[in-house]
Amino acid sequence: MTRRAIRPPASGRFAATIGAALVAMAVLLLAGFTALAAELPALTGRVVDNAGIIDAATKAALTRKLADFEAKSSDQIVVATIDSLDGEEIEPYANRLFRAWKLGQAGEDNGVLLLVAPNDRKMRIEVGYGLEGTLTDLHTKLIIENDMVPAFRAGDFSGGISKAVDDMVMVLEGNPEELESRGIRNPADNSSVDPIVALFIIVWATLFLGGLAMAVLPPIFGTKLSPGVYKWLGMTFRYGQRSGYARTGGGVWTTSTSSGGGWSSGSSGSGWSSGGGGFSGGGGSSGGGGSSGSW
Repeated sequence: MTRRAIRPPASGRFAATIGAALVAMAVLLLAGFTALAAELPALTGRVVDNAGIIDAATKAALTRKLADFEAKSSDQIVVATIDSLDGEEIEPYANRLFRAWKLGQAGEDNGVLLLVAPNDRKMRIEVGYGLEGTLTDLHTKLIIENDMVPAFRAGDFSGGISKAVDDMVMVLEGNPEELESRGIRNPADNSSVDPIVALFIIVWATLFLGGLAMAVLPPIFGTKLSPGVYKWLGMTFRYGQRSGYARTGGGVWTTSTSSGGGWSSGSSGSGWSSGGGGFSGGGGSSGGGGSSGSW
């Protein structure tokens, strides 16, 4: 007697095919996200010039200056250059690098990262939590616009980075007046607005104001039909006890209020040392303080 192979039911084969397809899609998505995240360089010193845009004399001078400043103040400034961001935005890259290198002291988060990506013509100063009140976003913006951008446009990367470090040290030592007065004398051109940012603001304002109008205006300007029910602009609004507002059939809107949720942030880090010829960070917490620029 000839035995025939037992084939699985069609539904089983279909489920297996779908499962394999989902696994393949997950692998592709994971590979895509990995490709979007540019590789981080190793922390080899206070000046990590992987792009090779800082001359040897300036690199040596910067290293000495940053070591002396760190020994005196405990604040840790690191300069890093990379060829390219590989398609990643400089803000998340700088934040990832700051945290990976654990810049600053544990519990103090008093680190600063100056990052330059010449192939992308972008730079950023990333500031740790502990220094955001001293080296503010205004200060980092002035340093980028007045020190780095003009020098970089002239091809003087070493000079622009060196001047930026000088001004950061000046501000962190408690002398921001010269930098601020220089910014007043040479205001940056902020007339142009990123169209993506403008679109986001418009959409957010429309949703926020629209929701506010639906929640507040009907009881004020509408006709009260019954407790909690108002008619306004040809629509009926019902106010309940659950949060949000939603449109139901027949042009009826229901709305109400509630509260909840929260926001918190914190810092952590472990281990910090700088001595005996070695170098490492121990802080690592940065919430996006600082500024970015391009030339």
